[in-house]
Amino acid sequence: MADNLVSLQVKQSGHVAEVTLLGPGKGNAMGPDFWRELPVVFRELDADDTVRAIVLTGSGKHFSYGLDLPAMMGSWGELLGGALAGPRTRFLDEIRRLQDSVTAVAQCRKPVIAAVAGWCIGGGVDLISAADIRLAAQDAKFSVREVKVAIVADIGSLQRLRGIIGEGHLRELAYTGKDIDAARAEKIGLVNDVYADQDAMLAAARELAADIAKNPPLVVQGTKDVLDHDLAPRVADGLRYVSAWNAAFLPSKDLGEAVQAFLERRDPEFTGE
Repeated sequence: MADNLVSLQVKQSGHVAEVTLLGPGKGNAMGPDFWRELPVVFRELDADDTVRAIVLTGSGKHFSYGLDLPAMMGSWGELLGGALAGPRTRFLDEIRRLQDSVTAVAQCRKPVIAAVAGWCIGGGVDLISAADIRLAAQDAKFSVREVKVAIVADIGSLQRLRGIIGEGHLRELAYTGKDIDAARAEKIGLVNDVYADQDAMLAAARELAADIAKNPPLVVQGTKDVLDHDLAPRVADGLRYVSAWNAAFLPSKDLGEAVQAFLERRDPEFTGE
């Protein structure tokens, strides 16, 4: 396994690997280390024949607060000032790099079970959407929140959630940026089951992963490949489109206002400019 990981911890018990988000940002926020390490870890797990199933969870009380805006904004600064083709092309490359990081989870041949407690926001939802199965603790809360910060969600939620929760629920969450609790998440099919607390949820995720790992590994991997056959090309096409869309249209006065309001801890006032 990759050495000197900063944002992720990987442990293995039998044929089950457990990947834990560590941050280092508050609430396991996703900063540069996370986006660099995630694909490395999942490609190594994919290549490891001793691993047959994977549990993906967060350290502490929360799964993830999503994108670590302060840590990532430095590389986007040139885009906010009326950027021309050069900065927009670099930003397009950056979006696609982040997309590829999450896609590495979806492309892993071993089934991935996301185990969610506490907050799962923005990029956190992108990540669990790339998993095969999702379980939640009773205190879990979910939000496709990008619209609240003047961004079209571009790392996979809009492409993958359609097949998980259906069109109407996806559009409601994506248009409003609202928070939903574990009970609503279970009702709409975002999570399979809800457990009393984080410990019970993790125990269930590990048990489910162990049940999967008992089956013939190549047959399980073949089943995942067949299930993904129609989905993967559609998702890839959607990701390519949204990356081009955001490279063209993300810079706006509303985005600047969202960033400023975040830094000043106030509600933004959007004007549509």
